[in-house]
Amino acid sequence: MVDDLKQPNGIIGTPDGKTLYVADIGAGKTYAYNIQPDGTLTGKRLFCELGSDGMTIDSAGNVYLTGDGVTIFDKNGKKAGHIAVPEPWTANVCFGGKDKHTLFITASKGLYSIRTKTHGVGSQ
Repeated sequence: MVDDLKQPNGIIGTPDGKTLYVADIGAGKTYAYNIQPDGTLTGKRLFCELGSDGMTIDSAGNVYLTGDGVTIFDKNGKKAGHIAVPEPWTANVCFGGKDKHTLFITASKGLYSIRTKTHGVGSQ
């Protein structure tokens, strides 16, 4: 479907099934694509200038990328926040718990969690 990325890694889709985000960790960028009814991807656009190992999305459409802690971007690709993690690398991130208000973060040597005001809708 996509063959022009250096090292694709993180991937997440929006709950409505209309947008797919793909992190190209090798290029240090994340792209957004429109998902067509037949499953093909169109409209490749730069979402943000940050690649990622893992990623997730919350109910407001914010995208969470890993690497140096967790960096949060709003649905338009504007940096909305950063969660510092006291380790050199974060690899994966997902929402969990009974109400999906807990963000779980895996790092080089540990697992971290933080309670959030928003809730997750999916994870990868």
